[in-house]
Amino acid sequence: MSNYTTTVGIEVHVELKTKTKIFSSSKNDYANMANTHVNVIDLGYPGTLPTLNKEVIRKAIMASYILNCDINKKMHFDRKNYFYPDLPKGYQITQARTPIGTDGYVEIEIDGKKKKIGIHDIHIEEDTCKSIHYNNSSLLDFNRSGVPLIEIVTKPDISSSKEAILYLEKLRELLLYADISDCKIEEGSMRCDVNVSVSKTSKLGTKIEVKNIGSISNVKLAIDSEEKRQIALLEQGNTLKEETRRFDEKTSSTILMRVKETGNDYRYFPEADIPYLCLDQEYIDEVIKEIPMLSSKRRELYLKAGISEINVNKILQNRAISDYLNRYLDKNINLVIASNLLLGDIASYLNKMNVTIDETHFNMDKFIKVVNMLDNKDLSSKVFKEILVDLFETDNDINDLLVKHGIVEIKVDDLKKIIKNIIDNNTANVLEYKNGNDRIFKYFIGQVMKETKGSADPILVNQLLLEELNK
Repeated sequence: MSNYTTTVGIEVHVELKTKTKIFSSSKNDYANMANTHVNVIDLGYPGTLPTLNKEVIRKAIMASYILNCDINKKMHFDRKNYFYPDLPKGYQITQARTPIGTDGYVEIEIDGKKKKIGIHDIHIEEDTCKSIHYNNSSLLDFNRSGVPLIEIVTKPDISSSKEAILYLEKLRELLLYADISDCKIEEGSMRCDVNVSVSKTSKLGTKIEVKNIGSISNVKLAIDSEEKRQIALLEQGNTLKEETRRFDEKTSSTILMRVKETGNDYRYFPEADIPYLCLDQEYIDEVIKEIPMLSSKRRELYLKAGISEINVNKILQNRAISDYLNRYLDKNINLVIASNLLLGDIASYLNKMNVTIDETHFNMDKFIKVVNMLDNKDLSSKVFKEILVDLFETDNDINDLLVKHGIVEIKVDDLKKIIKNIIDNNTANVLEYKNGNDRIFKYFIGQVMKETKGSADPILVNQLLLEELNK
C-alpha cells in the first residue's frame, strides 16, 4: 500500500466582501431571514438584465495579485447551462474561458521546506440560491442567489492531506488579511471540494471528487478516508470510475452521490448581456495599492519587535487583535508587553463579556499608559488584573483607580532601597546565602513582601534581590 502516490486538487469557492450582489443591487447578506435580500434579477425574472458590480472586479484583482497570478486584462463572462431548482434562470453566469487570474501559486512550508502549490485559475461567478432539504420538501433561500464568488482551482500539486491543510490555512490567511472575504467556513463563505486520486505510476489515477466539506479539519479527514478507500478497492482488483462523493462527518467517511458516466456538458457560451471587460494596467496598479497590510508583512514587523513566534502565530489567527496591535506600531511602546496583554488578560475579558475593545472605555491613551507602566515596572501584572474591570468599564484614569483600590505601586528605586536596607540588617543571613544555603533566599523574599505589604511585584523582587545578593 505504501507504493501508492496520492494526488489532490482543491477547488475553493470564496464569497467576496461586497455590500451588494454581483449583478443586482440586493444586499450581500444571506445570513438574515430567508428571502429578504432579493429582487427580480436574483429570481431570474424574464427580461431582467445583469449589471456588473465594480467592487467584485476590484476584489478579484486583489485575490489574483496576492496569489501570484497573471491578471487577464480582457475577459468576458459565460453562461454555464444546467437545470436545478436553485438556479431559476437555467444558467449560472461565470468565467469559463477567460478567468481573471491564471498560473499563480501559494507557498507553504512543510517539514522545514518550502513548496509552491500551483493555482490553475481564479474565476468570478455568481452563487446559486441555498437549498434546504426538510422532510420530503426542498426550501429555497434566494438571499444567497447572486452573491459574488471567486473560485480558486489548484493544479494537481498537493500530495497529502497535511499539505492540503497547510494550503487552505495559508489561503484563508491571505484572503482574510487582504479584506477579500471573511472566510468563515462554518458559515459557508469559504467552501471546499477536493479531487483525490491514487496511483502506483507517474500517471494520475482516477479522479474522485468529494463535496460538502464543512471545515478545514474535515478536509484532512475526507482526503485520508478517500485515499484508504481507493487503495483498498485497487488492491482487491477493482477498477475505479470517476464519481462525486460527499463527506459524512458522523462516520468520517465519503458517501457516493453520483457516478460520472460522461463528462458534464454545460454548453458554455459568452454571456450576451454583459459586454467584454477590459482592464488597463493603471487601474490594476491602483487596486493593488489599496490592498491592506498582508499577514506576511505583519509577521515580519511583529518578529522584528521581539514578539515570540508562538505569540505572532496567535495574533495572526485573530484579525481583530492584529488590527488593534497595528495601531501602535508607530507609538514607540513595548510591543512584546502589548501583545502579551492583548492575548492574555484583555482577550480573556473581551471573550467573557462578548465585546470588542472599541466597545469599552479602554481607549488608546489608557492602553499606552498601561504598557509603559508595566514596561517601567511602575505597575505589576497582578495589580493590572485587580483594576482591569474598572479600566474597561469606567473613564477613570489608572492613577485614580490605584488610589480608589487602596493600591500603592512601589517604584523600582524605592524597592531597591528597601531591599538594600533588609540585606544590610541581615548580614548573618547574607553570609549563609553566599555559603550556599539557597533556602535563605525565600526568607529575604518574605521580608521584602512584608515590608511592602504585599504590593511589590514578586518577579521584580526576585530579580532585584538576586542582583543585590550577588554583588
